[in-house]
Amino acid sequence: VSFDFRSKVNDPRWRRVWDVVMSVAGAVAALLFGVAVGNLFLGVPYHFTDEMRMVYEGGLIGLLRPFALLCGVASVAMLLMHGAGWLLLKTDGMVALRARRVLMLSAGVLVVLFALGGLWLANSVNGLVITSAVNPSAPSNPLLKQVAAQPGAWLHNYSLYRWTLLAPILGFAGPLLAMFLAWRHRGSWCLLASAIGILGIIFTAGLSLFPFMLPSDTDPSSSLTIWDASSSQTTLFIMLVAVIIFLPIIVAYTSWVFSVMRGKVTAAYVEENKHSLY
Repeated sequence: VSFDFRSKVNDPRWRRVWDVVMSVAGAVAALLFGVAVGNLFLGVPYHFTDEMRMVYEGGLIGLLRPFALLCGVASVAMLLMHGAGWLLLKTDGMVALRARRVLMLSAGVLVVLFALGGLWLANSVNGLVITSAVNPSAPSNPLLKQVAAQPGAWLHNYSLYRWTLLAPILGFAGPLLAMFLAWRHRGSWCLLASAIGILGIIFTAGLSLFPFMLPSDTDPSSSLTIWDASSSQTTLFIMLVAVIIFLPIIVAYTSWVFSVMRGKVTAAYVEENKHSLY
């Protein structure tokens, strides 16, 4: 809506209002996305009754905890970095210079926050461990298992499976490489380095939580694992067929869109199309 409305009136003040709306909306969404991921490590206040009814005991404000907010700020920095990488690829002149500065700053902040998050998990956050036998073929009932909270347990997978260390390595290497490439004015490669860093950070979160999908801090045994939260075999097969059919179609039209939009957006092009672009 903001993109469309900002060009309806040829007035700088009008456009600034909608620019602020876009910026605030994007920042809040990115922040809450990171807060949601951070709360997975802290646990969400819910439990299951004997009748398998989920009872949620928290609220939105209660989820704004310090570690979750750190993850939220890291999420904002991560998406700022990637957006700046896209601008470096697609623009030139003053916009590209501003994007370069934003990328270097946000990538540096992201590296620091990513390291702080890892140290925080290792020293101040209790992770969850399944203490009973796991039967992946058992019925999807979270109350059939026993779970215990242990200090630093979210990092256990990295000692059990050494290959998982590749994820945090990429999480650090991607932003640092993006900063270096931006400093060397290699804008076309910054977006790729940023994407590698984002993949590393997301996989780090997933591998740290595995096999938990939605931990509970009020009743750890109610926590949902990949086996508790999975759909039936029939549903999974139907989803697989749908993916096989529709994923190539999505890849095809997305590739066509990017081919149509290839090249840089210059100031002259924006001026020629000011009624739709600016």
